[in-house]
Amino acid sequence: MGKLDGRVAWVTGAGSGIGEAAALALAGEGARLVLTGRREAPLSDVAGRIRSVGGEAHVQPGDLMRAAIVEKIGAFIGERFRRLDILVNNAGANILERDWKRLTPARIDEVIGINLSAAFYCATVALPFMRAQKDGVLIHTASFAGRFVHPLSGAAYIAAKHGVVAMSHSINMEECVNGIRSTVVCPGEVATPILDKRPVPVSKEDRARMLQATDCGDLIRYVACLPPHVCINEVLITPTSNRGYVVVLARCG
Repeated sequence: MGKLDGRVAWVTGAGSGIGEAAALALAGEGARLVLTGRREAPLSDVAGRIRSVGGEAHVQPGDLMRAAIVEKIGAFIGERFRRLDILVNNAGANILERDWKRLTPARIDEVIGINLSAAFYCATVALPFMRAQKDGVLIHTASFAGRFVHPLSGAAYIAAKHGVVAMSHSINMEECVNGIRSTVVCPGEVATPILDKRPVPVSKEDRARMLQATDCGDLIRYVACLPPHVCINEVLITPTSNRGYVVVLARCG
């Protein structure tokens, strides 16, 4: 018996990285999964692995920057399950041209759209289910960049992830009376495909010292399994060997 038997979880950005790890971890606790991302093939692969061990997973691909697509997925959840217990708001991306000298309005819209607007859209779909149930948990993937400003991540990404942090806290302020909990997770460097969008390539050695997607997936599973009277508002999670700290130590030495 899993701690999430019978619960319905919607995971966005579920085709790789943290979303993939979270989906597999939640399925391991018995949750029924709805998997969303832009590309259907990786989602189908994750769904296949869940089904191969007796789990339930439904693939609902789509561009979450389009509100109509998000609402369509919400309609599927309503028709198929008539409930939603867990939203893992994980879809996100960054760009190579992230410094102010190269930012353009189109690229700003892209970063803000997938990291912040899409998170808002998904929350507006999830919350009515949870209000009706008087129960539910939303778990949002922000970033260390959602709490600390550093040129590495780029202005648009930093602004978007700060927005995700504020969004999550605002949900708790309004929805705590409805039994709804919102957790924002702020990871430091994680060895996921988003690193391929770094202007400076990241070595295999550095990736091995970073957080792994499964570390974050296990954290999301833990939050989702907490009893209804517990709300973890925010989590900062980093590698022990935090490269930002190491650079500072080297300068101090």
